[in-house]
Amino acid sequence: MIGYLIGLPLLGAAVLLLGGRRTDKWGHLLATLLSASSFALGTKLFFEMLARPAEERAISQKLFTWIHVGNFHVDAGLLLDQLSICFVLLITGVGTLIHIYSISYMSHDHDRRRFFSYLNLFIAAMLLLVLGDSYLNLYVGWEGVGLASYLLIGFWNQKPAYATAAKKAFVMNRVGDMGLSFAIMISFVTFGAVSFSEIEKRAHHASTAALTAIGIMLLVAATGKSAQFPLQAWLGDAMAGPTPVSALIHAATMVTAGVYLCCRLFSVFELAPEVMQFISVTGAVTLLVAGFAALVQTDIKRILAYSTMSQLGYMFMAVGAEAYQAGLFHMLAHAFFK
Repeated sequence: MIGYLIGLPLLGAAVLLLGGRRTDKWGHLLATLLSASSFALGTKLFFEMLARPAEERAISQKLFTWIHVGNFHVDAGLLLDQLSICFVLLITGVGTLIHIYSISYMSHDHDRRRFFSYLNLFIAAMLLLVLGDSYLNLYVGWEGVGLASYLLIGFWNQKPAYATAAKKAFVMNRVGDMGLSFAIMISFVTFGAVSFSEIEKRAHHASTAALTAIGIMLLVAATGKSAQFPLQAWLGDAMAGPTPVSALIHAATMVTAGVYLCCRLFSVFELAPEVMQFISVTGAVTLLVAGFAALVQTDIKRILAYSTMSQLGYMFMAVGAEAYQAGLFHMLAHAFFK
């Protein structure tokens, strides 16, 4: 059942991309319908989760065995718990609204079908990111989001400014992604596993140095995806893309991936207090820099971008202060009002 959350928008992307011009007349409607279906399924799973006792709410689903080498075993698996369901409803709910708005906004564009396929691909990748039950599953979604955002920001790449903005976003996100790659490697060496449940069990037996190294690398990854200092410059330029893309990336989904990463691996961060301080300082610096930068902008979309950057700084500061519940609440409220 959980796999359908990702499978529905992924099916839409595949049909629209492989179907070509034959899907021009109805492709946008199919993409919107599949995104809405994913939201409806997420809502159903949410209410089913509420009906169960708190300790029984997490559900895991194994799709297939991905890697099996010696003692190292990784399943392609999904985890739906209290944290991930919040992001599922956020991604599919706001994403569906953006799909609906895009039907009219992109009606003049002869490549509207391709645009909607990229939207569906983005939704599917973001859902995989928040539903993956291990570092490696999360990493596939993480890179998928980076690819989809590059395609969406540079959708009108016949204009040099849009192509340059897409390339800038792609390169700066790759810098952050190296942090996630190193965090996975250090975790494997330290714990011998990459699944979140195993890391949480074994974190208390790891050395402070290893936990600090993992935390720093995860923070680098989070700063890249969530446009925090010093990897924040791409978000303002990303507003050059179509307006629905601006809404999808800077309001609801992509920029919240860093906050999700910090909350998901909170068991590692809380054992490395120096990293928690770094997170708070990073958030504080970003909210001030972005807030002051917004004061001198004259373009409304760039003002919204710097506003988002600043609010994400508040979320990071809350996570660094061990108030991740407050950070999550602010993230959900911010995504819907933005």
